[in-house]
Amino acid sequence: MITPQTEQELADYVASANAPIWVQGGGTRGLEGEGAALSTASMSGIELYEPGALTIVVKAGTPVADVEAALAAENQRLPFEPIDYRGLTGVMGTPTIGGVIATNNSGARRIQVGAARDFALGVRYVDGMGQIVKNGGRVMKNVTGYDLVKLMSGSWGTLGVLTEVALKVLPAPETEATVMIHGLSNAMAVEAMASALGSPYDVSGAAHSEDPAAPVTLIRIEGFEASVTYRVAQLTKQLAQFGADITCATADSSAIWQDVNAQVCFQQKDGDIWRVSVAPSDGAQVIAAAGAEQATMDWAGGLVWLRMAPGTDLRTRLRGFKGHVTLVRGSGFPRFHPEEAGVAMLTKGLRQRFDPKGILNPGLMAA
Repeated sequence: MITPQTEQELADYVASANAPIWVQGGGTRGLEGEGAALSTASMSGIELYEPGALTIVVKAGTPVADVEAALAAENQRLPFEPIDYRGLTGVMGTPTIGGVIATNNSGARRIQVGAARDFALGVRYVDGMGQIVKNGGRVMKNVTGYDLVKLMSGSWGTLGVLTEVALKVLPAPETEATVMIHGLSNAMAVEAMASALGSPYDVSGAAHSEDPAAPVTLIRIEGFEASVTYRVAQLTKQLAQFGADITCATADSSAIWQDVNAQVCFQQKDGDIWRVSVAPSDGAQVIAAAGAEQATMDWAGGLVWLRMAPGTDLRTRLRGFKGHVTLVRGSGFPRFHPEEAGVAMLTKGLRQRFDPKGILNPGLMAA
């Protein structure tokens, strides 16, 4: 494992490399690829934190837990609620903030505030030629030049190795509550979640578990206590049409959504884990077509998690749907959804520009 201690050490290594480099942060995704493994975990630390400006700048190898602890001390948080994948992949690494941005790792709150990339203000990275590049800044209105910040977010280390990220953060809410509708079918759950998101009650999470023994639909409300109490009461009245068995969780609401983000219900169970991004209205139909051993929905049906029998060709089963299918745990299939011809041409051009030697995570996102 190659573990550069500084940005310059990383740049020197990449500049001299002529063989593939397998880039990773904390190594929590269980990815295996060609070449020497390189981790940015040793480049760690908070460079700048200005609570009053809602801005934090951290080195890419900084553990997510360290960032969240620093923010919590000032009653702030990462708005996009990154997912901890360790329970799903079975790999006990340490999630890093660079890995979060490199994979655009976004949790249940995405339906309200947006994705991780929407809160990335600036980045520093080393490209495939070993050049140190800086783009963006520390304020949201910095729009000079090309928006490489968005391009690096979700590139999975194929365009460059992140060394530093600047993020916008938000205040933590005073309280939260989760409205739980029990016993809905997948199709009815999608309707209920759509109704909640279409309401004026500022929903920050909408998920559903199809557990045959106790299916439950979860709707999260966050904010000031009096406002949350009012909105929960009104939303409960609105959702009464979908089922008489509606309860509300307050004290354990945060723990409920930690489990939703980590997909705890899939952990320590056999099978392949797939992540399907589709139109929310298609969520229930995707589950029916997949024939999964277990399924959940997040993002009001727009994100479907499936546990399948090992070796199941899920992409063939879902060929009639528009969306993206990603293999989170398993083997025998490409991890990422095959690109359409036009997109493949564009991404190939980008990789040739950013990594002309073709050494950064080759073959990970495209052949």
